[in-house]
Amino acid sequence: MDGLRMSPRALLVLSLCSLAPLGVLSIVQPASTQVIAQAKTTLETGSFKKAEAPTTGKVTIVSEGGGRFVEFDGAFSTTDQAPDMHVVLEPMATPPQSYKSLNGFVNLGRLQKFKGAQKYPIPDGIDLKKYKSVSIWCRMANATIGYAPLK
Repeated sequence: MDGLRMSPRALLVLSLCSLAPLGVLSIVQPASTQVIAQAKTTLETGSFKKAEAPTTGKVTIVSEGGGRFVEFDGAFSTTDQAPDMHVVLEPMATPPQSYKSLNGFVNLGRLQKFKGAQKYPIPDGIDLKKYKSVSIWCRMANATIGYAPLK
């Protein structure tokens, strides 16, 4: 037999075509992607007050996606004249003007911006029942710039 010569590719295509009517081949559709909304629960809220400088806006502590966060609303505003400002959880509703010890509060990090919405993660293991306000604190001057008592 002067055999029929086929390229390997042609042989593969022919083989696949012969198997298709037998139901051996099937088209697999990718699973649909569903976006599941993470529930956001408000734990506490407060409104900023002036300490060393005018500070306005609202703060909310939320639980979301397995974590807890301090969120400032879009109306948040504080001075841009103080260097090295940080966001802290404070055990007193009205924090001191300056700290004698740096052990009583939780520093959530540097202030991201002087105006507008922003979000800060709260470390795991922090007992929020111990904290009564969120403060904007100037580390360099050891001064409370503004604060929001929590309710």
